[in-house]
Amino acid sequence: MAVKHTSEIKLKVGLDENRVPEELSWSAQDGGINDETAKAMLLSVWDSANKESLKIDLWTKDMPLDEMKIFFHQTLVSLSDTFMRATQDEKMTATMKDFCEYFAEKLELKK
Repeated sequence: MAVKHTSEIKLKVGLDENRVPEELSWSAQDGGINDETAKAMLLSVWDSANKESLKIDLWTKDMPLDEMKIFFHQTLVSLSDTFMRATQDEKMTATMKDFCEYFAEKLELKK
């Protein structure tokens, strides 16, 4: 199958003198996003040749701890939704959702 279109997502990381992230922004022209500010990002790509995920996890120095906990919870929920769409494994998805509830409860994210 020939590629008919390409789309580019750009990440920009502003570093301090110790190469610690101070600023994060991203752009996705096809999505109408241009230089949108972020405080944290998690990126995973699958290396099929080596059968492993390659990851970039970054957050700025001023990312608040309470927001980081919410960010992780929302990411876990999203991963369980994505897992369901990708595998149709309802039993494991339910287990993952249970963990998300436990995670939120232990971090007191639910009011």
